[in-house]
Amino acid sequence: MQADSKKVLRLLKTVRGQIDGIIRMVEEDRYCVDISQQLMASQSLLRRVNKEVLTAHLKGCVKSASTEEEMDQKIDELVGMLDKLMG
Repeated sequence: MQADSKKVLRLLKTVRGQIDGIIRMVEEDRYCVDISQQLMASQSLLRRVNKEVLTAHLKGCVKSASTEEEMDQKIDELVGMLDKLMG
């Protein structure tokens, strides 16, 4: 992985902590809107992690492709990811 693994791991561990908190909220039968807000915060952080990973992929893997065919393959992979993100 080309991304800063320390940064990615820190963010993912933060999300894990948020998810653990959300689980406790559900177990404690907390207010639905409060749970939803925490879910949205976790989703936002996951999007940030994904952006970090995909940016590193562009700057590393795609940029360092040794052939045009390899670069086209990497670009096609990214287009597929964008389809999933936007769909």
